[in-house]
Amino acid sequence: MSRIGNSPITIPSGVTVTISDKDVKVVGPKGELTTLLANKNVKVGQKDNVITVSRTNEDKSTKAYHGLMRSLINNMVVGVTEGYKKELEVNGVGYKINVSGQKLKLALGYSHDIEYQVPEGISIGNEDNIISVEGIDKQLVGQTAAQIRSFRKPEPYKGKGIKYVDEYIIRKAGKAAATAGE
Repeated sequence: MSRIGNSPITIPSGVTVTISDKDVKVVGPKGELTTLLANKNVKVGQKDNVITVSRTNEDKSTKAYHGLMRSLINNMVVGVTEGYKKELEVNGVGYKINVSGQKLKLALGYSHDIEYQVPEGISIGNEDNIISVEGIDKQLVGQTAAQIRSFRKPEPYKGKGIKYVDEYIIRKAGKAAATAGE
């Protein structure tokens, strides 16, 4: 069983954490993030530069929420200090990427170009065939990258489409390989 909820979170210099009855607010050099404390059985405390998360009972749902709350607060602290980044690779003949302000224009082999409005708090850049999605909110960065990937998922025969840079696409043999064995 995981014991993530029991590990303390060290607050780096330049980061301010405010804990109230309803939420936790983290302010750092890159911005500020807030999360709600929805479960009354999980308590968040701060002493000096250490945040601890504790639970009042041993119910299964409380244990799960205990670890979740600790991870959410840790992700906020890391987000406001370092930020998060996901990179997507676009593979395909004629596939083009164009970033202008908060709009991402993708030519992915469809009859029309796809225009994607980038959410507030996310910055997008491109270099050659790589799209980089950056921001301080880990959930928003992952969700934005997943939405961009969903416009043209990679296919297993030629590998065309949008994939994460560190993702491995398992290739399938085409029709020629199937009949060659006969």
